[in-house]
Amino acid sequence: MKRVDNPNIAAADPMSIIKRAIPSNLPLKITEVLPRSKEGGAFVKFTHEESAHPREIETSIRSFLKEHPIKPWFNPFRSVQTRRVRGQPWVEDLYRFPSSRLKVEFVPTSPGGEAAELSQETLYLLFRKYGKLANIVSQPPDSKILPKFAYLDFVRDRYSIMAKNCMHGFRVAEADGGGKAGTELRLVYEQKVKAHWIRDWLLNHPRVVIPAVLALLASLTVAVFDPIRTFFVKAHVTHTFHLTDSKLWRWFKAQADDIMIFRRKKSDDAGLDAIWDDRKGSIEQIQTWLMETADTFIVVQGPRGSGKRELILDQALKDQKHKLVIDCKPIQEARGDSATIKAAAIEVGYRPVFSWMNSFNSLIDLAAQGTIGTKTGFSETLDTQLQKIWQNTATALKQIALETRKKDDKDADLDNDSYLEAHPERRPVVVIDNFLHKSQENTLVYDKLSEWAAALTTANIAHVIFLTNDVSFSKSLSKALPDRVFRLVSLGDCSPEVAKRFVTNHIDIDSEDKDGRLTPTQKRKDLVELDGCIDTLGGRLTDLEYLARRIKTGETPNKAVREIIEQSASEILKMYLLDVDKTQRKWTPEQAWLLVKELAQRETLRYNEILLSDTFKSGGESTLQALEQAEFISIVSSNGRPHSIKPGKPVYQAAFRLLTEDHVLKSRLDLAILSDLVKVETASIEKYEAELHLLAKLPKQPNELSSRIQWLLNKLQASQGRIEEYERESGNLKKVLKAEY
Repeated sequence: MKRVDNPNIAAADPMSIIKRAIPSNLPLKITEVLPRSKEGGAFVKFTHEESAHPREIETSIRSFLKEHPIKPWFNPFRSVQTRRVRGQPWVEDLYRFPSSRLKVEFVPTSPGGEAAELSQETLYLLFRKYGKLANIVSQPPDSKILPKFAYLDFVRDRYSIMAKNCMHGFRVAEADGGGKAGTELRLVYEQKVKAHWIRDWLLNHPRVVIPAVLALLASLTVAVFDPIRTFFVKAHVTHTFHLTDSKLWRWFKAQADDIMIFRRKKSDDAGLDAIWDDRKGSIEQIQTWLMETADTFIVVQGPRGSGKRELILDQALKDQKHKLVIDCKPIQEARGDSATIKAAAIEVGYRPVFSWMNSFNSLIDLAAQGTIGTKTGFSETLDTQLQKIWQNTATALKQIALETRKKDDKDADLDNDSYLEAHPERRPVVVIDNFLHKSQENTLVYDKLSEWAAALTTANIAHVIFLTNDVSFSKSLSKALPDRVFRLVSLGDCSPEVAKRFVTNHIDIDSEDKDGRLTPTQKRKDLVELDGCIDTLGGRLTDLEYLARRIKTGETPNKAVREIIEQSASEILKMYLLDVDKTQRKWTPEQAWLLVKELAQRETLRYNEILLSDTFKSGGESTLQALEQAEFISIVSSNGRPHSIKPGKPVYQAAFRLLTEDHVLKSRLDLAILSDLVKVETASIEKYEAELHLLAKLPKQPNELSSRIQWLLNKLQASQGRIEEYERESGNLKKVLKAEY
């Protein structure tokens, strides 16, 4: 490094250059050399004989360098130049670097004096000798900046360096235009490019910069994060990172079968074989539909606890390798946009997800609106965020459907869409569970899901199965596929024979008799009560499983059923009769109690008969639909119209009877119904009286109005009679409330 950095080798040593540049025959003696490495030159101080003038010495040296140029090896097109210093140079080591622009300041030669502002012609004559000038800019005449100044723009930096070092401190005499006392020139480098101009431009143009930055960020996000998210969605569907699905785990389990015994069935699934045998036709029908090419939905509808999820995942899709299950319940119950986005991302395996950025971006958008007057569009709505998640999921599902395709297939000439249409068995299955759960609160999630599911089916990317408790699912799904007929599987309660087999299998599954001869159901004599208990309890799977568990703990079937009925009655009281918030629910306790009383006496009610009752006169159909949504009742349809009403769960029939046997509760709620009926009749009487009062004001009573007046009087009399009857019944009910606890 020392050899390379040697000034003699680099032809940059000042002393060697000076010795080569000055002729030996000149009458001068060098006394000092001041190198200026920052500017690429040097000051040379010398003494000379009186007979030699400095101007002649300068001319001789310049002529010598013209005849014998000195050129550095690294730049053969530039030669060494020299000029006589006419001013008083300022030798400094500040961080001021050369520039092609010089700022010339005109200062007085003595304190308190006046300086003259030199004209452009004078400046040109003084500085042109040091190099070509590109422009001379004088100080504006209205400027009050002192001292006065002008800008000199040289073509090259080396010209401005020579001019500054030679003319700094030069005094312009009066004859040359410097004024009476003369004018001194101070020269400094002026940067033509303003410092931090890029930063200043960005800060001063937010309307252009912010949208450009957002577009760049969006492009980077799509280019970087979208492939990562698609990969994780694929891994979620194919169970790539699931330990129990790995080959190593299966090998280890197979080797350990001889050492330890694995339980092949969970107690929660005990006895379900009887259910699946009963529903074998529905299972085979769903599996057949999955092998067909039909761009429509498969909908499995049934009340809560009817085994919809187990039917699809454990039976119909047990051999399906690629299936995606989306549970709408955590998504719908999430509070806030960030929580909803996070819940949706978890369901499909979409990661990384920056749900917290949604709130942060909203703050940025608000700040930008206050700064530039318009929104930047940086924040995204919940609608947009969900759409991104579903789009990435659709991309992953399509890649999964096509990953087994090979170039040497017999239909390799088909494009991807045609291939998927021709091979429905290759498509993954999307199961959307708890569809329309709490749909009365917000339908955005369900609208986006149904639109996305429609896109999957119409593009032949995947089969879509909806699991729902809501009987009005067709209204929501028809928005996405208005011209399709859905494939429907309706699940109801089990028959008594299947229900009994389910309970007995559930009791026997975890128990073994020591002698291996008798099962627990054969040993217990109280199970003869089971037939009557199942008739009371019905065929709802959740209730049957609860019954079996209680019997396994040692309770008799009658006692277990009695406790289940009491628990259901308490549930009905809390949810539908006593703690009813009228602002959130669309029914009144009086309307629910009327149904309780009627269904306690009859298993089925006429739909239109209930609508004609005075309690359901106002908004009767919407009230019944709300009660059906809440699973208090179930509405049976025939030929597309509702015709009958049943309890929401079979056990509710017995619970309704138990509630009506409580005289105090019955009197209290009957009294509330009678109070409402009195209000209805009072309102009718006021209406009749108002019309009679209007007719009485007529100057004459035409004969044509006599029938109308008589009709009003009859109506008024009938309403008054009903009010008197209601009040008598109310009096009797109040006596019960006063006498009993």
